[in-house]
Amino acid sequence: MTRTQPPQETPVQREDAPPQHRPSPDAPVPASNGPSLGRLVGVDLARALAVFGMYVVHIGPPLSATTGVASWIRYIADGHSSVLFATLAGFSLMLLAGRREPKTGLAGRQAKARIAIRAVVLLALGTAMAMEYGGVIILGFYGVYFLLALPLVRLSARTLAIIAAAFALVTPQLAFILTSLLTPSVQESINAYDPLRRLSEVGVLDLLLTGFYPALTWMSFVIAGMALGRLDLSSGTVQKRLAALGASLTAAAYGLSLLLAGPGALRSLAEDGSSSSGSGSMPLDSASMPSGGGSFPDMPASMLLTAGPHSGTTFDIIGSVGVAILVIVGATVAMDRLPRLRRLAKPVIAVGTMSLTAYVGHFLAQSALSVPAGTGTQTSWLPLIMFVLGATVFAAVWSRFFRRGPLEYLLNAATKPAKHIR
Repeated sequence: MTRTQPPQETPVQREDAPPQHRPSPDAPVPASNGPSLGRLVGVDLARALAVFGMYVVHIGPPLSATTGVASWIRYIADGHSSVLFATLAGFSLMLLAGRREPKTGLAGRQAKARIAIRAVVLLALGTAMAMEYGGVIILGFYGVYFLLALPLVRLSARTLAIIAAAFALVTPQLAFILTSLLTPSVQESINAYDPLRRLSEVGVLDLLLTGFYPALTWMSFVIAGMALGRLDLSSGTVQKRLAALGASLTAAAYGLSLLLAGPGALRSLAEDGSSSSGSGSMPLDSASMPSGGGSFPDMPASMLLTAGPHSGTTFDIIGSVGVAILVIVGATVAMDRLPRLRRLAKPVIAVGTMSLTAYVGHFLAQSALSVPAGTGTQTSWLPLIMFVLGATVFAAVWSRFFRRGPLEYLLNAATKPAKHIR
């Protein structure tokens, strides 16, 4: 919800000047030896798909109320959309810290300052929204991801990929052990001294370990996205290798999970969730999942062999990263090689350039319009379709007159003080 995005700040046109079609506003202007414009437009398309996927989870009917193709759409969106969001957040960090080559010296310090400021702003915004909508809000978690990623922004793609793999292999088991040791009394004692917990139901413990998108396990997605950001997506060889990698990770993770855990290994645990304890207007899509809500102590160790959406296991992380890679590479290749599709997709791409606005906006609009969330009794897809069309039209019109989305403009303005870093 989230993003969840210059080598140096480059001169840009006036904020109120109608822009030409361009990649994500926070992306650097591509140099002649860097990725083409199409590669970054492909990333924007992937962001839009992540936004719409989260709309499906938050507004569409629950999985139990769908059949056929609709069930596949709902299942794929569940968990994978937020994972794609987190992976693209890592990619966006590289747009700030230096795409192919990390910034150093003064430029590097200023880039880190911009990232840190964004992290604080997102954490504050996420906390404010969690006061109303509960722990489903991903923005506060985004802020934590950005802060934890700061020491890694100068690493190579290979090193980042190794770290992401190590996190995927180790952190789910570590999370299982740690949450097993966290009795309710221990959690209450920690939360009693947590100022964030006093403001909303998402405190430091939730952000790091027991929330819906805990940093301990979700940093794998962010770091994987950072590794992707360091690669030359303009290279056909890189695209083919990434496509093969994504397919291999997906098949291996889900295949092994099915083999080890049986037919129910890929079952979505979201159907067991309850509604948010915030305003009640948003359903929590992972209320009883092993990685969310501190529910690991109630789960047998055999759950670590499953790979259902949001289960937070090694198989889930590896498979979800594989899906995210396939979406990003697929969107990139499509935008490069299908110019007609790229022209037709401009309104959708515009949503990707202002994904923060689109994410926050759908919560606010849902509350203002009293649109029911995806509950156990809702079967209509009409509210979801209207929200997708509304976001697309708004983004298409706005982007004709302004370079950034409303919230993207404010977020960028908040980072201006970073230029004073010496």
